[in-house]
Amino acid sequence: MSQDQDKELFELATQAMGKAYVPYSKFAVGAAIRTVNGSTYAGCNVENASYPEGTCAEAGAIASMVLDGQTKIESIYVIGKGDALVTPCGGCRQRVREFSTASTMIHICGPEGVRKSMLMEELLPFSFGPENLKE
Repeated sequence: MSQDQDKELFELATQAMGKAYVPYSKFAVGAAIRTVNGSTYAGCNVENASYPEGTCAEAGAIASMVLDGQTKIESIYVIGKGDALVTPCGGCRQRVREFSTASTMIHICGPEGVRKSMLMEELLPFSFGPENLKE
């Protein structure tokens, strides 16, 4: 991926984070996906009064991707504020895994840029995926 594509996904994730609906936790998260065919999708976390029954940013981006007929993530950027890494929650790790390939990259970002990049296997080692259901 080129530096321009990296910057584009980082900006898309940042813009999504800016639109998060987080009146309860006040913890905004954005995500941006690039599929293997080059399409991009974004999502933000959305909370509701039945807290914590909200939706994660990664889930929103994945839903948009699937709605558009895409099923393979090339890379995903996840951004949140604070000093610690804002990695996908357990449920979102499995969601990302569902649509990953061996070379899918996960980029964990803060407002200043990418803080850590890893392959899906590093984020969710020994994972269970669609191939485990094949006979």
